[in-house]
Amino acid sequence: METLALILAGGKGSRLDILSNRRSKPAMPFAGKYRIIDFALSNCSQSGIYDIAILTQYLPLSLNDHVGSGKPWDLDRNNSSVTLLQPHNMWYKGTADAVQKNMEFILKKNPKYVLILSGDHIYKMDYRKMIAVHKGSKARLTIACQEVPESDVSRFGIMTTNREDEIVEFHEKPETSKSRLASMGIYLFDIELLNEVLQDCKEEDLDFGKHIIPHIIEHTKKAVYAYRFNDYWQDVGTYDSYLETNLDMIKPYTQLDLYDPGWKVFTKSEEKPPVKIFENAVVQNSLLSNGCIIEGTVINSVLSPGVRVGKGTVVRDSIILNDTILSENVTVERCIIDKHVVVGHDSYLGFGDDYSPNKEKPEILSSGITVVEKSSVIPSNVTIGRNCRIFKLGKFISKNIPSGSTIK
Repeated sequence: METLALILAGGKGSRLDILSNRRSKPAMPFAGKYRIIDFALSNCSQSGIYDIAILTQYLPLSLNDHVGSGKPWDLDRNNSSVTLLQPHNMWYKGTADAVQKNMEFILKKNPKYVLILSGDHIYKMDYRKMIAVHKGSKARLTIACQEVPESDVSRFGIMTTNREDEIVEFHEKPETSKSRLASMGIYLFDIELLNEVLQDCKEEDLDFGKHIIPHIIEHTKKAVYAYRFNDYWQDVGTYDSYLETNLDMIKPYTQLDLYDPGWKVFTKSEEKPPVKIFENAVVQNSLLSNGCIIEGTVINSVLSPGVRVGKGTVVRDSIILNDTILSENVTVERCIIDKHVVVGHDSYLGFGDDYSPNKEKPEILSSGITVVEKSSVIPSNVTIGRNCRIFKLGKFISKNIPSGSTIK
């Protein structure tokens, strides 16, 4: 076997807050019918990489059930495999620590290269091109990278390269940097280097960005090169990025084309009947998934399978996840509503012009998004403002919930 892919899929996604209370971030629904991990799995399958291990940890049941035997991604063949690797003696304490704890499995596979991927990014990439660049440059480690805005450098590992794209400096999440070349969290290692460096580094919370990559560049002098990727790529780790990246998929033209027959995104689909749109319903610029029933109005929104929109109800600039019921005469504006939520009639979610940040979580909820936890029940005749967090067991003492509130 030439290349083994490892998909790191154990992250909690703490900035997704109540959306990740019951699932890992890679298991989050995306663009209606997909899960976030579908993109990494589909990229592997279409790149001819059929030996894959998924390193899970936080709330893995939903992800395990979704991946199963790997059949939707053509990974259940005789010459392919998808293996779910969960912590077997101690919790993973960092990205590299997770790989280190599974080196026995990796070495048993005997690959020439190990491709390490994040399971929570939205992008399409032919990994064969990256492997070809790795071979051509005689690199020992190749890191996929992309230019990011100057305001975002503190969110990424930032690298500096020479004229041959060899990486000469790497700084994990610097406050400022002259370079804007960011690591995408996609690493292609020669197996010998990976094994060597994981044995050399002894940090307890061993991480590729904090420890492994700087160690290789500063101490081993091994050849580390950048692979520049200029197509669509998004980390959907916040409420804002999750909403906006979903809404990107409904634009007339997007860099990431879900309808491209030449590079499909595969998923485990739910068996539900076709979409039903009633006579007086209005649907504009939206994604509707199988099983949806629309009697009201849906504008610039993404609806997952089984969502029901009642008569007189208006959904605008929102994401509504599986099997949620919006009763009659409901208004939903700039909201993320998780699965199996029931909203009573004549309610308004995302009301008004008050954009006060959430009082408990101002650092993650300040742009006007209201979020409702899975299986919540919203009473009838309730008005909920912006930047609100509504938990499943929330008690509605008042019918008017001001912006910035948390109901739990």
